[in-house]
Amino acid sequence: MNKICFLLLFCFIFQNGIAQSSTGNQPSFIRDSLDTYINNGIRNWQVPGLSIVIVKDGKVVWMKGYGVRDMETKKPVDENTLFMIASNTKLFTGSSLALLETEGKISLDDPITKFFPDYRLYDSTSTKLVSIRDMLSHHIGTKTFEGDFTFWNTSLSREEIMRRMRYLKPPFHFRQEFGYCNSCFLVAGQVIPVVTGETWEHFVQTHFLSPLGMDHTLVLSTGVADQPNVATPYSTAYTNHIAKVPFDNWNNLAPAASIVSNVKDLSHWLIMQLDSGRYQGRQIISWDALQKTRIANTWIRSDMSEKYPTHLTGYGLGLNIQDYAGKQVYWHTGGAGGMVSNFCFVPEEKLGIAILTNNDNQGFFEGLRRQILDAYLGVPYVNRSQQDLPNFLRETEAALHQRTGWNARVQMLNKPQLSLPAYTGDYQNTLYGKIHISQEKNHLLIQFETKPDLTATMEYMDEGEWLLRYNNIVYGQFAVNFELTGGKVKSLTTKQNPYVEYDPYLFIKTE
Repeated sequence: MNKICFLLLFCFIFQNGIAQSSTGNQPSFIRDSLDTYINNGIRNWQVPGLSIVIVKDGKVVWMKGYGVRDMETKKPVDENTLFMIASNTKLFTGSSLALLETEGKISLDDPITKFFPDYRLYDSTSTKLVSIRDMLSHHIGTKTFEGDFTFWNTSLSREEIMRRMRYLKPPFHFRQEFGYCNSCFLVAGQVIPVVTGETWEHFVQTHFLSPLGMDHTLVLSTGVADQPNVATPYSTAYTNHIAKVPFDNWNNLAPAASIVSNVKDLSHWLIMQLDSGRYQGRQIISWDALQKTRIANTWIRSDMSEKYPTHLTGYGLGLNIQDYAGKQVYWHTGGAGGMVSNFCFVPEEKLGIAILTNNDNQGFFEGLRRQILDAYLGVPYVNRSQQDLPNFLRETEAALHQRTGWNARVQMLNKPQLSLPAYTGDYQNTLYGKIHISQEKNHLLIQFETKPDLTATMEYMDEGEWLLRYNNIVYGQFAVNFELTGGKVKSLTTKQNPYVEYDPYLFIKTE
């Protein structure tokens, strides 16, 4: 075979997803069934596009794109297609702070007030005790996602988010419960500029992305939509079809979720994790620092799963820690509007996996990760996609039925208890701030003070309930109520997609 033919064959193989190493010694599922499994999965779960990399024994054994990155242009996903990796950013933050501890610049147990004397949590005792480690371990007693509707996709600065955290009322005891907290990772990340003089984004770029050759990875969300090879975000939540949604901007919560990457770059991050902090012979992060990220500071659950071969799940510094089929597995998921991803590695098996997708309303990305773990760890075959799909379809059908009912009630054209102008004006929530409600023809329009691109319409149904629909479908649609007292509007309770924040918001009418 002459050199030209060889090069053409190599290019064909690489562009079509056979990675940089032979799959010949891999499990039969990987060799023979993975392509079909993924193609079936993205069709069944309505995932426009997916990219995946598998690292084994220090080499990439599978790296490929499936489907399309944009449903209008039909441009395919490949190994260079960028996706928002969202909370998979957290390990970069945890690694940065672990590195600073090994350099003697901080202790992970330093109180936050050492760096920010004016910082406050809801109660004085937690304020005094809360440490960097607490922030990285979701220890402050809040519910999962508490405050995210206020902080996410807003014009609030990082400093203002930190200030408003004093209004997060924790339902749980400090250091007793696990409550996943994005703003906590912001606080931890903000320690970096205090002790180094570098912004979080500069530190991550110079200490990790550049040394690892992650040349296409963006450390901030800025300009993501303008990249030449980027996946378009989509969702099937709260809609009867797959809908394009706006790109998130996570810059003000950057240490929690802002990184944009592709599987080719993430393969370098995986290889480093599996080689004791080394990449191409260079020590990127010390083994001591790497180990600190993998210590379980918080236990999430300790009971045997009914579906998966796992018993214990804990949380380190931006990583979940779990037993799976007798092996120690480190993993994390990431969710942005229109995109979900996961990142996983098993040091004992020298195995790493990253999966990126552009539909935020599906569980295939996690089923696929478990399916690959099953194959490598010798778990008897169960089709994880088909195991999870029926329940997902039932929930989807129930949600569609509910929305159909709401829309039918709107079409009845019932009149609310008061005239529409009585509901208009400014409303205030201590944590969020102000919203403004105005009348638009025969419905109400909500404008959100710190979310310039977000609005919501409210149409009356009956029995005091209104149908609230956000212009960004990621936030959802819900039946909500005004509270009336003495013939006047006292307050409005709003809701949002639990993916954004679980609890409703009470807004008090101020005028």
